[in-house]
Amino acid sequence: MSNPLPFYLCLAGPTAAGKTAAALAIAAEHPAEIISVDSALVYQGMDIGTAKPEAHELAAVPHHLINIRDPLHTYSAAEFVKDAKTLITDISARGKLPLLVGGTMLYFKALFDGLDDMPAASPEIRAALEAEAAALGWPAMHAQLAAVDPVTAARLAPADSQRIQRALEVYRVSGQPLSYFHAQQDAIKKEAARADITGASTLFSLEPADRTWLHGRIAQRFDLMLQGGFLDEVKTLMARGDLHPDLPSMRCVGYRQAWEALTGVSPMAELRDKGIFATRQLAKRQITWLRSMPRRQVIACDQSGAQETLLHAVRTTLQQRAKP
Repeated sequence: MSNPLPFYLCLAGPTAAGKTAAALAIAAEHPAEIISVDSALVYQGMDIGTAKPEAHELAAVPHHLINIRDPLHTYSAAEFVKDAKTLITDISARGKLPLLVGGTMLYFKALFDGLDDMPAASPEIRAALEAEAAALGWPAMHAQLAAVDPVTAARLAPADSQRIQRALEVYRVSGQPLSYFHAQQDAIKKEAARADITGASTLFSLEPADRTWLHGRIAQRFDLMLQGGFLDEVKTLMARGDLHPDLPSMRCVGYRQAWEALTGVSPMAELRDKGIFATRQLAKRQITWLRSMPRRQVIACDQSGAQETLLHAVRTTLQQRAKP
């Protein structure tokens, strides 16, 4: 088991909950550096559709893990954990407060619970599986999975192509069933809980008491994105010629809907509604993830004085840690 990390603060929440403004307010009171926990902000040239902090906001406080990948390339949870641990240690060594801010709950979960040794994706094996599925059908592929990994097959529907493909890919790459790696991950979580590795961090969560408040902010932000040149941004990305809609970058909420509208897959007149709906669905998933994290301290971001409530909670946490 790795050594415990230095103390760090986490600020999570669904999209449009006000995380950027809240993080800057914390950094204005405390000597902090911000580590982005966002799978979309890592990409260069994707500014408007990701609601990336403005240039003056990035300049006001040191930010990390923003604009570190070309949209053609991927960035995994494993890479995030490695980078975040290094940054937390380095920032703390500089006498600053590591402040992790974002809404990619998979990244937070990977950092808190640890990662297993799940095999990386294999484009060659994935292509072979897709060819087999095209010829045989996914129920037949599900039957193949049941023969080598009955535990995983039992929890997957015969038409769940994405998960069946991944489970078969893991088996063909490693020779071990996916359920083996899940069992390893469970053991890692239990060991982490015993060692209290995550006890050195505090997680604040911006969550609305009234979901309609968040829906209004999501719609307002999407409208501002459209007015701010979002479609031109996507056109510029498409004009490169090396990007396609199946890349993780182009599957980001908003970008997928814009790509479909610009290529005629869906009507341009439906872009706004589809983009807002997809963003609301993302927010719903984010809140579900957060509710599975009992260690979080919830701040009702739709209540008046929410930011001061958060700042007071941060002050209290830091004061308690400063006591001998």
